[in-house]
Amino acid sequence: MEFKEREFIPVMLGGDINTYSVARAFYEQYQVRSFIFGKFPSGPSYNSRMITYRANPKIDTDEVFLKTVNGFAKKHKEKKIVLIGCGDSYVALISRHKAELAENIIAPYIDFDLMNSLQQKETFYRLCEKHGVDYPGTVIYDQSMGMDFEMNFPYPVILKPSDSIQYWEHPFASQKKVYTISDRKELEQVIRDIYGAGYRDKLIIQDMIPGNDEYMRVLTAYSDRNGKVKMMCLGHVLLEEHTPHGLGNHAVIITEPNEELMLRVKNLLEDLHYTGFSNFDIKYDRRDGKYKFFEINTRQGRSNYYVTGSGFNIAKYVVEEYVYGKELPLELAKEEHLWMVVPKAVAFKYVKDENLKAKMRKLIREKKMVNPVFLRGDLKPKRFLAMLKTHFSHFVKFKKYYS
Repeated sequence: MEFKEREFIPVMLGGDINTYSVARAFYEQYQVRSFIFGKFPSGPSYNSRMITYRANPKIDTDEVFLKTVNGFAKKHKEKKIVLIGCGDSYVALISRHKAELAENIIAPYIDFDLMNSLQQKETFYRLCEKHGVDYPGTVIYDQSMGMDFEMNFPYPVILKPSDSIQYWEHPFASQKKVYTISDRKELEQVIRDIYGAGYRDKLIIQDMIPGNDEYMRVLTAYSDRNGKVKMMCLGHVLLEEHTPHGLGNHAVIITEPNEELMLRVKNLLEDLHYTGFSNFDIKYDRRDGKYKFFEINTRQGRSNYYVTGSGFNIAKYVVEEYVYGKELPLELAKEEHLWMVVPKAVAFKYVKDENLKAKMRKLIREKKMVNPVFLRGDLKPKRFLAMLKTHFSHFVKFKKYYS
């Protein structure tokens, strides 16, 4: 791998596939090495040739975060430091401490008050109503309601925390990212478990939209510092992970054009004067033919390389605007491209729709397919073996958890 000296250094916070995907985007666009600060010496970014990885189990705390990033910026004061959070807690840290960051740090994030309000899903649903963006039937549950509440949609229902950052700060044995609840008794028990672990914010109880993973969509957007949307890329999710902690993580995506849907979200983002990356989870409801939005993530998603692989390199948008001062044109993704992080055999076994399988085969034949963690030139034996082990573990995970 060859590297070039640039006016900037990419710095990412996190440790999962999100960080590696962003670092790969920076390398492919600018041939630069990224620095990543994560909690543990593991994951796709660890032992990568294009990444300097530094582990600190307290990097997600306010004091260590500020000391680390400002110390790094001071050592490289002749460079611009492009700081990218690759998880909700890291993005919140950056936003909360923007005013305390060194002058040479670029942090393309909205103010914390707006970010915090958008993390509360009920705020997002009010915005959806204003802009004609559909969302599932929803009950916003507050602990003060006790068990005396009604729903106007049937079981099974979906239950999830309104504040995902606070939720994961209070672990418990049966904790899941999202719950599928089959009856009232189970619903009340899960509510007691969540609050019993120390979570204090609201819960979201929703109508369960029918259909398997193939009805899911993911939308990624980039908005410039003036709040104008400059890039939108919609992905058709064909398969998701099904482990308790990975439930809902994307496993297979094909880029899909839908300009009408994207432009509705563009209006929502520009009304907010939103800046930086945003990411939306969506599901197509065959009952009424509408796309229902679940939430907004105030960052690029962990599957963000589906965007870069489709020809819209996510690193480019931040660097061209903030480092080189360029005005960006609006770009909407229209060409199909396949992203997957599971073995092809797993994808073809668990994706059910034959038309989608045919589309996958076509894109593979045309070499319009990528698994972001396997980059030629970045396959040190230790890292390569770790990635292979993770890759093939999906055979066991899907056999155990997929239903």
